[in-house]
Amino acid sequence: MSIIPNLLAFNKKFVEEKQYEAYLTDKYPEKKIAILTCMDTRLVELLPKALNLRNGDAKFIKNAGAILTQPFGSAMRSILVAVYELGAREVLVIGHDNCGMTNLDAEGLVRKFADHGIDPKAVETLENAGIRMDKFLKSFSTPEEGVMHSVRIIRKHPLFPKDIPVHGFVIHPETGALRVIVEDYREE
Repeated sequence: MSIIPNLLAFNKKFVEEKQYEAYLTDKYPEKKIAILTCMDTRLVELLPKALNLRNGDAKFIKNAGAILTQPFGSAMRSILVAVYELGAREVLVIGHDNCGMTNLDAEGLVRKFADHGIDPKAVETLENAGIRMDKFLKSFSTPEEGVMHSVRIIRKHPLFPKDIPVHGFVIHPETGALRVIVEDYREE
């Protein structure tokens, strides 16, 4: 059974009772930061609480592993919009310990596509068109490696302003303890 009817019933009550009023803000990040982080469910509430961030303080961009797989993908576009249109003045890349993207088996995932009915010819067509599954499904060996990969892509991006600092961190997904991987003294 789908969860949708329960979500809709709760939402109706949420709106009728004006519970949304506690979350009212505007589209501009109050603390002027954009955060690229992982989509891990453990971070949804923990990360903002561990950084003392409230609704409206930051722009959150989430994806698997906080990894920028391509410099002109949707996550990088979101970072550029946060900086140029929404006033973000710093970017934080925050990976986490015990991430599912650590050593992800791209070949195994491609096999799962087939197990779920995706025609292997679709993957072959994508590969022939230059979309390499190992790049598209990029993993990393350590969260630090993943964070630095994304930090470097942002810093070197031809459209990213050089005066906006980009920092890298790893958070513990149970305690919220934050480790600094790199502050914005650029090593390139």
